[in-house]
Amino acid sequence: MRLEEYWGVGPKTRELLETELGVEDAVTAIESADVRTLTEAGLSRGRATRILRRANGEAGMDVLATSDGRSVYKELLELARQYAVTQDAADRIQVLTPTPSHETRVKRLHAVLSARDTWTDLDEETRETVLDAFAEYDETGGGERPAVEAALALREADVTEGAFDAIAAVDPDALAEAADALAALDDGRVRDGVDDDLDRLRDALTAVESASSSPVEVVDAVRDGDVRRTDAFRDSFVDHLAGKPGVTAGRVREAMPDEAADATDFVARTLRALVDDLRGAVEDREAAVAADLREEIEAARADVDVAVEAVGDIAFHLSLARFAEAHDLTRPEFVDDGVAVVGARNLSLAASDEAVQPVTYALGDHDVDEVPSTRDTADAAVGVPGEERVSVLTGANSGGKTTLLETLCQVVLLSAMGLPVPAERAAVADFDTVVFHRRHASFNAGVLESTLRSIVPPLSASDRTLMLVDEFEAITEPGSAADLLHGLVRLAVDEGALGTFVTHLADDLEPLPDAARTDGIFAEGLTPDLELEVDYQPRFGTVGRSTPEFIVSRLVADASDRTERAGFETLAEAVGHETVQRTLAEAWEERPADGR
Repeated sequence: MRLEEYWGVGPKTRELLETELGVEDAVTAIESADVRTLTEAGLSRGRATRILRRANGEAGMDVLATSDGRSVYKELLELARQYAVTQDAADRIQVLTPTPSHETRVKRLHAVLSARDTWTDLDEETRETVLDAFAEYDETGGGERPAVEAALALREADVTEGAFDAIAAVDPDALAEAADALAALDDGRVRDGVDDDLDRLRDALTAVESASSSPVEVVDAVRDGDVRRTDAFRDSFVDHLAGKPGVTAGRVREAMPDEAADATDFVARTLRALVDDLRGAVEDREAAVAADLREEIEAARADVDVAVEAVGDIAFHLSLARFAEAHDLTRPEFVDDGVAVVGARNLSLAASDEAVQPVTYALGDHDVDEVPSTRDTADAAVGVPGEERVSVLTGANSGGKTTLLETLCQVVLLSAMGLPVPAERAAVADFDTVVFHRRHASFNAGVLESTLRSIVPPLSASDRTLMLVDEFEAITEPGSAADLLHGLVRLAVDEGALGTFVTHLADDLEPLPDAARTDGIFAEGLTPDLELEVDYQPRFGTVGRSTPEFIVSRLVADASDRTERAGFETLAEAVGHETVQRTLAEAWEERPADGR
């Protein structure tokens, strides 16, 4: 296969990969999603990731129809990568994509949740041992030896069940011998200390090479013994060299030339011959020792291969398991139609340690029961979400409408990747396309056109589209926005899509098609600290209440002087003076006695 047939591989990238890896190894790296090999060849990590995502999950990447959807996808992967136990595992997470294969999703989900159950059952000491084993694997750069040593460390820690059961099948004795043999080899070179004969030969070669670099000094050293006769010089020369580590008198004599012009020539020729002799002896001995070591490795080849594959897979699934444990993720149910979440949490907010109110929401066919109210007031009941396929979500500013869209997008994308989701329960259908569009306050024709180009074609091109569109009216005139948004809702219904459209123009969209409903998020008032208090759980089948009176109430309370207060009092009359006064009274009634 030609490298340029892969998405993102142009002439320069092809030339780099061919030079550094060769075509066959480069293809293998791409097909196996091997980020490490590609980055070591010279590609940036970001480029390698983009190439591998397309090479191994092009259909999945096509699900992400908008830049906002791709942004959510990348953020999810970045959150998951934080729990990676090795760099290789982090790289594998980084190239995960949604997959159209139901079998792949189910298999991965089972592996991740099995790993989470195993990890949860480990005590802290064993967890540290496991993490240390993978840290050591990472520090040594991966490969056969680190993988074998990691497998042995896991076995020694008695971690061989559940997600770790693949290493239970290997022969620990054979693996230990292979580990020693692998440790003895360093990129084909036999390490020092492995073989005594080889060490002696290497010491001799080093000593003779040093002497060979300055034959005149050797002659002077030999003559310091007041040697004048030729035979005595030879004997003294032999004694001089034989005193160096690993150099024998016999080897020196065999290297001596029959004739020489003078003492310096004699010494230089002898040393050159001796270097050649010792170098050949080192190479021969090293080849023999390396062959024996490779035989030991090959004798355990089956166990080594199992260890290498198992350690890589365990690290990958364990990393995702730690992500799932940290965020209390659960198994989604794969269904034929609809999206339903119970107690769903936005992962981005949760990861930033913000307080998150779980929400329940549903589109299409579902089995969600009545949603319990989080408020004490009688009018706060949220009821049961209908089975309408499309909803118009209304309500308070800063009321969490965009966050709800993002949460639904997160649940759908995690499910599509075969990963657990941030919800108590979730039922998710397959989607060919997910259109997530955040509010973009750019009021011009170009933005309107590009937005319509990104969100309309998926509705017409697929029978399984999810639309999550936020405040479409922010990019065009209010009157036109209502007409266009009504058209989008009607198109979504006509095309059988599922979708939620966030808007402040709900009244202008009536009447909605029968398969659509209006939901609302309500602001409840102000906290004692005059912060906006919102019930983020949507109430189904009703228009949400906006918040100008609460905002004006806060401005009145925070006014710094009489003139400023008088101005805000005028606005209070406009939005309802009694409402503003009641809001402030209720907020202040809840303040502690000391006013704090």
